[in-house]
Amino acid sequence: MRALIFPGQGSQAVGMARDLAAAFPQAKAVLDEVDAALGQPLSRLMFEGPVEELTLTTNAQPALMAASLAVLRVLEAERGLDLTRDVACVAGHSLGEYAALAAAGSLTIADAAKLLRLRGAAMQEAVAPGAGAMAALIGTDLDTARSLAEQAGGGAVCDVANDNGGGQVVLSGDREAVERAIGLAAGRGIKRAVMLNVSAPFHCRLMAPAAEAMAQALAAVTLNAPRVTLYANVTAAPVAEPEAIRKALVEQVTGTVRWRESVAAMAEAGVDRFYELGAGKVLTGLVKRIAPQASATAIGTPTDVAAFAL
Repeated sequence: MRALIFPGQGSQAVGMARDLAAAFPQAKAVLDEVDAALGQPLSRLMFEGPVEELTLTTNAQPALMAASLAVLRVLEAERGLDLTRDVACVAGHSLGEYAALAAAGSLTIADAAKLLRLRGAAMQEAVAPGAGAMAALIGTDLDTARSLAEQAGGGAVCDVANDNGGGQVVLSGDREAVERAIGLAAGRGIKRAVMLNVSAPFHCRLMAPAAEAMAQALAAVTLNAPRVTLYANVTAAPVAEPEAIRKALVEQVTGTVRWRESVAAMAEAGVDRFYELGAGKVLTGLVKRIAPQASATAIGTPTDVAAFAL
């Protein structure tokens, strides 16, 4: 059984989807659709940079979705992939969930692009610059990370943002609380704790204003039931009803991305082949650590497309 998975922020890179768009009209059509929806030549920024502008949350989020859907459309046209016939389920990491929803037909590509542009802006504006922070804990488990976050909080916000798997858990919250957590990490037997170079503290309670903004935006968008099973970040379980999807997307802004549990649940359901569509190979590496009995392959270039076989 196959699963398609879609990367989140941090996987963007200058040149993403450029070779794909040059080689395949289906990829270019997706990027043109996103450019038109945003009223901005985002594809040019994806191809040429500068990296500082591409990395801005408001650009990186729709760009990553566009790259992922470009790959999907090429696989459908060139390799005969039929989502409902050949794919058991889809899932995406954080913003990747919007790409998964677009892939599954729940959202149009244009609506996904507009929502991600708004999501990026709302998350950026929710917390004053420098007031929040995120840190990656390497070599730990979820329970240890939760306990550490609680100890470090001390009246400030310090939440578990991502349970990525492979011993990697990310904390998010007020800068002083996250810094305290880093100082306490060694005493908890955690191998390494490092601050992340991010523009805002994503997936924590400080993102409540962004969650409100997304609730309003999602209420105005048509959501269809997905054509294939979709695993939600906040539940690590399938979600099918449009209203349940809407609720999960709002909760995702402040909630934990339960990626480890999501991959484990898909593997438990029989998935033995994971394909990461779009930019980078971050999720491919995580899958190999979470479900070592399954194969994981990243597809983002014409060469990757040529190597794909049903």
